[in-house]
Amino acid sequence: MTTTISAAQVRDLRNMSGAPMMDCKKALTECGGDIDKAVEWLRKKGIAKAAKKADREASEGLVSSYIHHNGKVGVLLEVNCETDFVAATDDFKSFCKEVSLHIASMKPICVRREEVPAQLVEKEREILAAQIDTSKPAEIQEKMLDGRMNKFYAEQCLLEQPYVKDDKKTVEQFRAETVGKLGENIQIHRFARFEIGA
Repeated sequence: MTTTISAAQVRDLRNMSGAPMMDCKKALTECGGDIDKAVEWLRKKGIAKAAKKADREASEGLVSSYIHHNGKVGVLLEVNCETDFVAATDDFKSFCKEVSLHIASMKPICVRREEVPAQLVEKEREILAAQIDTSKPAEIQEKMLDGRMNKFYAEQCLLEQPYVKDDKKTVEQFRAETVGKLGENIQIHRFARFEIGA
């Protein structure tokens, strides 16, 4: 039997943990609506910690590189953390390497949706709006358009993409888990992807 999770429960858990809404909903679903167990679930995943550390300054870090074995695809990636101590750990280096590999494979165009060029967003909205059935009420059309735009962002923005090695979580969730593991604010700052002939 599936437990029904209310919006109020999700909001309460978000306020307690600082974790993103979707993670709060998942935690409550996994824990049968028990808020204390859900907090514990989020903490085990490192998600609750990640949200609380997000305001701390991340001015250290690494520039990581990845060159595909055929020499035709390469990535340069800057990931920031709070201390040079964490930047030197194997876990941090491994995280940078995994994200570089993901970028090489999944071809995101930017880190987060705010960075998608306005012109591209406008053009995509126009194309998607033209595909929507205009016989439906305006608010339904708007919801459908928003849903399709979210799908577009999930395909183009690194943090929203399903993580290449585990598509049950996004790159953002992978980042949050790493924050929980390493105990510092970790931010994916920028990247450049190179591909022969692209």
